[in-house]
Amino acid sequence: MDLNKDVKYVKGVGPNRVQLLNRLGIFTLKDLITYYPRTYQDRSKPQFISECVNGDEALIEGIACGKVSDVRLKGKTMQKLIVRDETGSCTITWFNQSYLKNKFDIGKKYKFFGKITNSYGKITMTSPVFDEGEKSFNTGKIIPLYPLTYQLSQNVLRRIVEAGLAEVENQLKETLPEYLLEEYKLDGINESTKKIHFPKELKDFEKARKRLVFEELLSTQLALLELKNNYQNDENGIAFDKNVKMSDVINKLPFQLTKAQLRVLEEIDNNMEAKTPMNRLLQGDVGSGKTVIAMCSAYKAVKCGYQATIMAPTAILATQHLENFQNILRELDIKCELLVSGISKKKKEQLLERLANGDIDILIGTHAIIEENVVFKNLGLVVTDEQHRFGVKQRTKIAEKGKNPDVLVMTATPIPRTLALILYGDLDISIIDELPPNRKKIETFAVNKKMTERVNGFIEQQIKQGRQAYIVCPLVEENEEMDLKSVEELYEIYQKRIFPQYRVEYIHGKMRPKQKDEIMEKFKLGEIDILISTTVIEVGVDVPNSNIMVIENAERFGLAQLHQLRGRVGRGDYQSYCILKYEGKGETVKERMKVMCSTNDGFIISEKDLELRGSGDFFGTMQHGLPEFKIANLFEDMPILKMVQGIVMKILQDDPKLEKEKNVLLRDLVKDKFLKRIEI
Repeated sequence: MDLNKDVKYVKGVGPNRVQLLNRLGIFTLKDLITYYPRTYQDRSKPQFISECVNGDEALIEGIACGKVSDVRLKGKTMQKLIVRDETGSCTITWFNQSYLKNKFDIGKKYKFFGKITNSYGKITMTSPVFDEGEKSFNTGKIIPLYPLTYQLSQNVLRRIVEAGLAEVENQLKETLPEYLLEEYKLDGINESTKKIHFPKELKDFEKARKRLVFEELLSTQLALLELKNNYQNDENGIAFDKNVKMSDVINKLPFQLTKAQLRVLEEIDNNMEAKTPMNRLLQGDVGSGKTVIAMCSAYKAVKCGYQATIMAPTAILATQHLENFQNILRELDIKCELLVSGISKKKKEQLLERLANGDIDILIGTHAIIEENVVFKNLGLVVTDEQHRFGVKQRTKIAEKGKNPDVLVMTATPIPRTLALILYGDLDISIIDELPPNRKKIETFAVNKKMTERVNGFIEQQIKQGRQAYIVCPLVEENEEMDLKSVEELYEIYQKRIFPQYRVEYIHGKMRPKQKDEIMEKFKLGEIDILISTTVIEVGVDVPNSNIMVIENAERFGLAQLHQLRGRVGRGDYQSYCILKYEGKGETVKERMKVMCSTNDGFIISEKDLELRGSGDFFGTMQHGLPEFKIANLFEDMPILKMVQGIVMKILQDDPKLEKEKNVLLRDLVKDKFLKRIEI
């Protein structure tokens, strides 16, 4: 049995369906059997027809009282079948399913599962799934429901998963040691894999899920803590000079640092002066002043005879950092340069030569810094900004350009501390938990479609006062499945119909980097009044004159992302506004809009986001450089997470390198998790 075999060779897949499965991230047999259901439907307990409740989904067993009849309606046909049990009768209806006419025999027993309508004692069921007699493919059991892609039905995917499970039946190698299975009363891997997909009872599912969540969280924690122990036991780091003071930079700043910034700088200073390499995560809300921290740290590295590098996710952000650094550090005789992919070949060659000679003290740039031909003379400090945009591999790659340099990872995505331990368990954590005193609260309003004219009037009023506006929408181009305005369509509407008198432009992720940078530069210089954009501006440039943001279809974004977007305004002296236009009347939508309007605190927002959406959506696809959690939900599974963190501490105290015989399986599990993680 080969778990890595291509999924197209699994029974029922073939060349047509393999592309649909690939779209779901299923490429191998292993991907298939670990593609877990999102929920379940209990179709195991039949009800008497007379007991069926209006609006409920129910399983009934009944005898066909006649043949299926065809009823012609406007442009379509309806198929009707009457079935009966000892308590009453039910009319079953389907639409445009003519093939069902010969499917049912009078007097035979069938099982049906579907939604009940009980109107004045007349019971009907529309478009149910069914089985004949004792068969139980669609009914009579607990049915898994999977996340799907267009053109792939639950039935088809369920059959394919069944075929995959049949191939591996009782052949999966156990991944957890016997002592853990016994002590924490966990099922074996074969039993758990089978029952997570097809539990006979809900308690089977609960046991299977507990085992799989336990393994997922345990392997992640072990991998991260092993990494951290490697750093901490490494005495070959750089011990920077205690006599070089960060206060030299602090005294040059045109503003005062907050208590939180000073506390974080002290933590970093102590780290840099120690022999072990620094590996620190700096979390700070949008606008909390992380760049200054990077600047002070880089200053210390340079004045101790080393070079520093700052890696940002976009060229425009890198350019912004360069301007900020040069404004302050030029007077302190520190040479800063910019390396982005757009610079000319000749300029790049000269820059790389100066870098290798040590003539450049601080190199600021994008992914271009990772390239092999970028060689430092003596790299002592690596800072990555907006870490969630870079995988761990990139972080490791850039650190390898020096001899154990100190590493500072910065992010404006506030993550609750317990979760930060999961995502960045290999790093020490610093948090800037206060904003500079001059930052005004961004006024946030949630409105529905009816308010569109008032919102447009408000935008016009702000532009007349000389301000600029962002309009953000979720999609780049029309998608037939979703009725959402795309960037290009919105641009047409705003430019031609609503604001023909103003300068409107649009920007999205599919544009070339150079094109995006040019548009953002024009916006920054005030040559654009209204910028229509996707979330490409989430990690962006400061435009102090832009004080209004309208987010279309705000219900489509996570709270953490809405908060990030909102942070693009409020960068100047003007009162700023964020208007969330949303559709839908669901309680969750209202609750999320309420959270956004009531607080500007990123940590409160991220806690709530996690609670309302679960960890899968919260983290997005592999954005943190960790393998995506396939089954654990970090909000629901917090008790297991806390238990696992304790277990991992105990295991590593007893066996730091997982060398003992009893931990061989754990070592393999960590290797598997760790190697994948590095490749992201």
